[in-house]
Amino acid sequence: MTKEAKQLSGLIAGLRKSLEGIQKERTSTKLSGAEMGMLDERRNNLLLTIAALDDRLSAVQGLIDLGRPHVIRVH
Repeated sequence: MTKEAKQLSGLIAGLRKSLEGIQKERTSTKLSGAEMGMLDERRNNLLLTIAALDDRLSAVQGLIDLGRPHVIRVH
């Protein structure tokens, strides 16, 4: 795997661990409605970020499979 793919994999793993921590915090303590809402917002943001990074990782791996080791940037 290229350097970018390894970095993305590590970042995704770290974000998933943060997501697990939020879920544990959400279920283990008594929280006010505002605190629960804040944790839900953080969880939703993490889920969106993970999904975007998964898409990016899939694209990078697709390029590697095609024999193009460098990411093509489209603007």
